[in-house]
Amino acid sequence: MSKFTPIVLGLRIAYGAALIVAPHRLAGRWLGPGAARAPVQVPLRALGMRELLLHAGALSAALRGNDVRPWLAASIAGDLTDIASTVAGRGELPAGAAPATAVVAGGSALMSAALLKL
Repeated sequence: MSKFTPIVLGLRIAYGAALIVAPHRLAGRWLGPGAARAPVQVPLRALGMRELLLHAGALSAALRGNDVRPWLAASIAGDLTDIASTVAGRGELPAGAAPATAVVAGGSALMSAALLKL
């Protein structure tokens, strides 16, 4: 396990928790004013729970000396799904949401991929 693994996973856990607690604050620039509405917050909280549980599982595995590769592969798949979903809906999202999501989620996927190699 790299010394960076717990840091990266901890940040992803914190992001997931923040999405659960305050989805509109984290997703406003991504999804626009609709992020403040309850129907939009439901899947945002689900996304937050995905992040929290997936990366908590990875952190637990890493701390026990178990293989984190399946966890990181699932994390990468989730990030790529976020990008694809955003690109598919870009016509009704705020300007710049799709490229920003590609940068943020793509960066997250690259961090997870880097951890796979460390």
